[in-house]
Amino acid sequence: MHHFAYRDGVLFCEEVSLAAIADAVGTPAYVYSTATLRRHFQVFRDAMAPLDPLIAFAVKANANIAVLHVLAQDGAGADTVSAGEIKRALAAGVPPEKIIFAGVGKTRAELGFAVDVGVGQINVESPGELVELIACAQTRGRKAPVALRVNPAIGAGGHDKIATGGGDTKFGISLADAPALYQAACQNPWLVPRGLAVHIGSQIKDLAPLRTAFQRVRALAETLRADGWPVRHLDLGGGLGAPYFDEPDPPSPSAYAALVKDVFAGFDAAFAFEPGRLIAANAGVLLTRVIRRQPRPERDILVLDAAMNDLVRPAMYEAYHDLKPLQEKDAAVETIDLVGPVCETGDTFAKGRTMPRLEPGEAAAFMTAGAYGAVMASTYNARPLVPEVLVSGDRFAIVRDRLSIEEQMGRERLPPWANAEPTPP
Repeated sequence: MHHFAYRDGVLFCEEVSLAAIADAVGTPAYVYSTATLRRHFQVFRDAMAPLDPLIAFAVKANANIAVLHVLAQDGAGADTVSAGEIKRALAAGVPPEKIIFAGVGKTRAELGFAVDVGVGQINVESPGELVELIACAQTRGRKAPVALRVNPAIGAGGHDKIATGGGDTKFGISLADAPALYQAACQNPWLVPRGLAVHIGSQIKDLAPLRTAFQRVRALAETLRADGWPVRHLDLGGGLGAPYFDEPDPPSPSAYAALVKDVFAGFDAAFAFEPGRLIAANAGVLLTRVIRRQPRPERDILVLDAAMNDLVRPAMYEAYHDLKPLQEKDAAVETIDLVGPVCETGDTFAKGRTMPRLEPGEAAAFMTAGAYGAVMASTYNARPLVPEVLVSGDRFAIVRDRLSIEEQMGRERLPPWANAEPTPP
């Protein structure tokens, strides 16, 4: 469920007309619904309530501090993959003990920062990283809480580029190597072993791969316990899909929770989950406006003011985003291509999309854009960085300004020698 709907022919976010936001803020612009963020978090939390887990929102899905603050107020932790994301989570009010630090390429500086601020768990993904974490902890005289992220050789997700659990991906420690590394972590005086972590992909629409992965994690945990090593925490990652309008709905949080309870029945541990897309995707839209119509023999092309630098998912993942006019239309539909103004053929949102006819100047909203939208935006083609807006009831506020070209150039400078006299030949 989300809080974007037509009222008297006008598309609203909660109690605010999206047309009013488009007029006030300009387009393109992201708009997020506070009520939707809270509802999605509550649904997931309620489904998992018998496990009393840590629900750590995946900051990589949407890193806006205002969004993170909304979720932190409802008790969410943060799943982070960089020092920058840790800083964002802390700024949003997430307690450090509710922060999980994951990622395959943590630098020593980032590991040291995580130890300094006291994050609750550092998911180690290689033997070399474990060595560096020990050194960081020892240097600071402060023990580091560690979990091993294991690779169960089970990949899943909506696209090859977001399947992370396959045996040939860069993520995690193989099941065969995990026991020896976990033993080493347990025996080191500068580490506090917490348990195991796993994450096999994103936009997962079938629970079967998750069941297999979780069964392998449980078997490993039981082996470690049988050898005398404590496994007190299980971080089961995220990845459950969100509905993108053009496909059947993914499994519900309640079905996912039932799977977890079944696989881990009788296994006493503290659980953590890292949902991201599930919480944020349907909580956001990208507002855009038609620049012009470009006739073609086969079908017309609509050139929008939003581009791949604002929403890269269609270009990168062939992802589908429904486009809804801000003013509801009763006219007949047409089949068109939707493109942006960036100088790339890949700047295409859809080919052969059947939808209501839009004319130059009319505004529309790309739906299900709250996850992996603004967070992946860039200033390619020297375009202003897209702003973000948060709606709460009948109020809205800009929570990230549009970064102008002048502001972008203000971060650049000529080298000292640029204006020197030219050297004679």
